Amino acid sequence: MVSEAKTSEVAPFNDGTTDYVPLRKKDNSNKPHIADQPFTWSNWHKHINWLNCTFILFIPVLGCIGAYHTPLQLYTAIFAVLYYVNAGLGITAGYHRCWAHSSYKATLPLKIYLAAAGAGAGQGSIRWWSRGHRSHHRYTDTEKDPYSVRKGFWYSHIGWMVIKQNPKRIGRTDVTDLDADPVVVWQHTNYIKSALFMCLIFPTLVCGLGWGDWFGGLIYGGILRVFFIQQATFCVNSLAHWIGEQPFDDRNSPRDHVITAFVTLGEGYHNFHHEFPSDYRNAIQWWQYDPTKWSIWLWKKLGLAYDLKQFRQNEIEKGRIQQLQKKLDQKRATLDWGIPLDQLPVMDWDNFVTEAKNGRALVAIGGVIHDITSFIKEHPGGKSFINSAVGKDATAIFNGGVYNHSNAAHNLLSTMRVAVLRGGCEVEIWKRSLPDGKIPTLTDSSGQHYIRAGDQITRTVRLVPMVSST
Repeated sequence: MVSEAKTSEVAPFNDGTTDYVPLRKKDNSNKPHIADQPFTWSNWHKHINWLNCTFILFIPVLGCIGAYHTPLQLYTAIFAVLYYVNAGLGITAGYHRCWAHSSYKATLPLKIYLAAAGAGAGQGSIRWWSRGHRSHHRYTDTEKDPYSVRKGFWYSHIGWMVIKQNPKRIGRTDVTDLDADPVVVWQHTNYIKSALFMCLIFPTLVCGLGWGDWFGGLIYGGILRVFFIQQATFCVNSLAHWIGEQPFDDRNSPRDHVITAFVTLGEGYHNFHHEFPSDYRNAIQWWQYDPTKWSIWLWKKLGLAYDLKQFRQNEIEKGRIQQLQKKLDQKRATLDWGIPLDQLPVMDWDNFVTEAKNGRALVAIGGVIHDITSFIKEHPGGKSFINSAVGKDATAIFNGGVYNHSNAAHNLLSTMRVAVLRGGCEVEIWKRSLPDGKIPTLTDSSGQHYIRAGDQITRTVRLVPMVSST
């Protein structure tokens, strides 16, 4: 049962958000907030949020002690699991996807169910939860993120709950839509009573009146169930920003991982969610585990949910391809593509021939001069063929006259570039004709020059041998 932030609303900013204002202004209001003061032996206890510690740490410890002395009955175990799933859906399908992100609309009966089930998870009111989560999305991984993983795994998991934060440092968000929802307002106003009943009293009554297991209902159906739901939800703030893949964007920390999805009723596909937060799904493949998505879809079929939002598949695939391209560029940047053509010196034909005669194994292919001295002994076709091309224009020989070399051969040849040939060669003509003197080349997102497969400057149209007539 998470404590409510004591706030009141003032006139919104131009962006529709509101700032934090304390309900009770104290005489020492100008004094720095305890969160902005360093930990010391004399003030460490002031940094602790003792109310939250009581509900998410101390009471669960008492529950573990009680479980040691209270045998778990089968019916109580079944009820605890079923209630766990329903309360979990109250958070994932209700607090998160319905209210925080408005990814679908729920009818009044479904809203009441989700609000009640969410209260049974002991994680604060819909309004408080959603406001913090919207801040998390708007300011992911920054100082304004209320549970930024940049402050450490355990801070994002539970530290932000047990250590006091300065509310003024949490990013502003717009919750006017929540303030207009009577279910949200009622639950927020009556949250403490609702949470006490749904978290503790309700499971105790069910198990006690149902099969006489009063203490088992309180401990297993109440205290320990709430503890496990809280820890599972906290994993979305920590684990889902820590392990997994980033198939859509890697600029921020959210990640996709099946383990996190199993722990959080499908919320583990977090990289997708942060890229497409208004989508009612977290998992978009049929085989991915997302019971929250399946529940919302079922509710739609039953007429309880409507206006389910989905990002266009075209835009989703754009994001996937862009991220794949980014990873490809990062890999490409680690490879040697040879000296860029626009950085090579210009060599006259006569100088090219002279240097070749003086013992430097130079060949001209596609208007680019290559020094193959160190490669002659490694040439898989033997030394004689490659030696015969030294000091000559070997474009035709390299592109089918003797052998139509592979793409790998062209790539290897590019690492041996030493100059471009002056006069009569297309490379130098391009260089002179362009206003900025640059040869047109492709660059990736890191600025690295690269060549697409089969597009090396040394590769020309395969020569067709002449057929002699007799």
